[in-house]
Amino acid sequence: MLQTTVFSPSPGALQLNHNHNRRIFSWGRGSVGVNSSTSNTWRQSLFVSAKPVLEDGVLSVNGKELLTKVPENVVVTPLTNSSAFVGATSETATSRHVFKLGVIRDVRLLSLFRFKLWWMIPRVGNTGSDIPVETQMLLVQAKEGPDFNALKEAAPYILFLPVLDGEFRSSLQGNSSNELEFCVESGDPAIVTSQSPKAVFVNCGNHPFDLLKESMKILEKHFGTFSLRESKQMPGMLDWFGWCTWDAFYQGVNPQGIREGLKSLSQGGTPAKFLIIDDGWQDTSNEFQIEGEPFVEGSQFGGRLNSIQENNKFRTTTNKEAESETPSGLKEFVSEIKGNFGLKYVYVWHALLGYWGGLLPNALGTKKYNPKLRYPVQSPGNLANMRDLAMDCMEKYGVGAIDPAKVYQFYDDLHGYLVSQDVDGVKVDVQNILETISTGLGGRVSLTRQFQQALEKSIATHFQDNSIICCMGQSTDSIYHSKKSAITRASDDYYPENPTTQTLHVAAVAFNSIFLGEVVVPDWDMFYSRHDAAEFHAAARAVGGCGVYVSDKPGQHDFEILKRLVLPDGSILRARYPGRPSRDCLFVDPVMDGKSLLKIWNLNKCNGVVGIFNCQGAGKWPCVENIVEVKASAAELSGQVSPADIEYFEEVSGKHWTGDCAVYSFTKGCLSRLPKDKSFEVTLKLLQCDVFTVSPIKVYKQEIEFAAIGLLNMYNSGGAVEAIDCFGDESSCEIHIKGRGGARSFGAYSSLKPKACSVNSIDEEEFEFRGEDNLLTVTIPPRTSCWNIILCY
Repeated sequence: MLQTTVFSPSPGALQLNHNHNRRIFSWGRGSVGVNSSTSNTWRQSLFVSAKPVLEDGVLSVNGKELLTKVPENVVVTPLTNSSAFVGATSETATSRHVFKLGVIRDVRLLSLFRFKLWWMIPRVGNTGSDIPVETQMLLVQAKEGPDFNALKEAAPYILFLPVLDGEFRSSLQGNSSNELEFCVESGDPAIVTSQSPKAVFVNCGNHPFDLLKESMKILEKHFGTFSLRESKQMPGMLDWFGWCTWDAFYQGVNPQGIREGLKSLSQGGTPAKFLIIDDGWQDTSNEFQIEGEPFVEGSQFGGRLNSIQENNKFRTTTNKEAESETPSGLKEFVSEIKGNFGLKYVYVWHALLGYWGGLLPNALGTKKYNPKLRYPVQSPGNLANMRDLAMDCMEKYGVGAIDPAKVYQFYDDLHGYLVSQDVDGVKVDVQNILETISTGLGGRVSLTRQFQQALEKSIATHFQDNSIICCMGQSTDSIYHSKKSAITRASDDYYPENPTTQTLHVAAVAFNSIFLGEVVVPDWDMFYSRHDAAEFHAAARAVGGCGVYVSDKPGQHDFEILKRLVLPDGSILRARYPGRPSRDCLFVDPVMDGKSLLKIWNLNKCNGVVGIFNCQGAGKWPCVENIVEVKASAAELSGQVSPADIEYFEEVSGKHWTGDCAVYSFTKGCLSRLPKDKSFEVTLKLLQCDVFTVSPIKVYKQEIEFAAIGLLNMYNSGGAVEAIDCFGDESSCEIHIKGRGGARSFGAYSSLKPKACSVNSIDEEEFEFRGEDNLLTVTIPPRTSCWNIILCY
């Protein structure tokens, strides 16, 4: 049993390096109070004018209290001009401690916490009691004056990131006394400590997204155990439309069903170029499922892997099967569907331990990996939140855990075999299971590091494209060991049969991407294109900067929606960054407060995009006691949208920008001109959304004001525009727009009607010019994958 110590001495002075003398620590533009020689110089925009100060048991920001009653055992280790590690010491050594940091109230805060072992969701609030157990990121904005409602956007942001301190993993939580606490635990009763001086990283800045980015850069450099998203190799499948077999077949996936699904998508004009063969292809056995007896819910999680090869659905074992539609083996099947349907990437699913229940001990195909039956034990933090059926069943049935000394051999054999079968990559699921079986194996941090290193080494050895999607791995044990893996699922599963989870799914991914998006490309999961919430999900993925794949049953597609995401060649218009909530949405609850809409921003190469979603009233967050009921009259909500919602717009605005933007509404098909700091109202009903392409209006040849929108019938219209150039002399002007995607309508804002237009050097191409809103449209011919439009003025 894990030991826990809750340590909370009386409030007093700050300790540094376990020295009981009182010190003062401050963040700001100047040098740090201690160890200023280690400070880094940051770009000026990150700093705030006021310095947070910790003195006499009070942490203040701009003269306003943030934390009070800070205990004497709290220690601070300065790191840079604006950051530090915060930790604490105890008089006893145990494998799990809960330390108090001080009282926090009258702030705006956003917590990202694990509500299940595998998954995070957001929560907003104003006091310490609003901070859930297992919080992995806490963003705080302190009030500006005595009136809480007077808090302004200019108020500084304070970021708390619980990290890995040696062999201990930390998390944050609040209590009923509004005290902020942190918990450190090793996951192994034999791994104990009496101190954790660097459990929580704290940083301060005036730009929330800069603050996250720069903080993760500091931690990457300090720990060296993970890498940032921008430095990782991106798998090629991200830019192609995909199909996953899970919700189409679940574990009943079979070769003929896959053929039928790929055929129907291709015939409808949205060919899948990327396939995930999900759970159901492997050679497994399950002693808890007995033929002829009723199915027991959850018994599927007791299945174990017999070998690394495919099951009999994907290979013939008799002469009779050879005459059927069953392929001779996985290689023949993969080669067949690649040839017949033009697939570029075929991934297959496996769990981190091979299968849900691990490996079957003493099986001929697995015994060389020395699997041992272990029964998972969850930490008190996990048990304090939401129970999970998969985890409960694995606790009951046990898992056949791979010997850590043999884990690379297992991955090497498995991935080597898959490559020999023409498989291009893997989706690796159930990753957070390690923290529950780490007793006697060195603890959760060490065990996760060992498995993650072995997994990434095997991926690099066998696959050419960093071809891995990580899943069920949102614990910081995994995140802070993600050295090469570039994609991680960012939410709980997509549940097509549950109407209450559709809006939660979109909101959870957007908020989780604030944190996860610095390390990986957040994966938004699959969805049904024929579904009441299909457009809601489709639009979210269009602005999410993620891969796009559905899990439709064969023949059950909405091609009108799919063609707004997928070009005829099977490629997608992926935005540049992880889609995240706009700054004015960071501290509101778009699911349950009954009034707020969710805005998700992103950038393309030449413009920006904002998606706006009404997530209110369809469902409620788990682990919340006080439910806000949305009345029928509030089912239609209004909110403001502005070009200023898009962060880093200067990356696309350029030097010829007028300061105005062309804003195109996908839903209404209308174009408007708007100054960068102005806004307009949008009204949406439940599960309604809109996507706005925001393009900077630039001046060409002193008189032509122009902004390319992109392909008007795509959700992310501006993702089609690759480059814009201007040529000409005093008497003429040519604007060249390069992009991709045929059989579509290109649109742009133009202050003047062009004299002529050509597409790919074909002169006198027809175009339309709508004088009332200056919308210029050009039809891109079919079978045109890339185009160069020339507008002559």
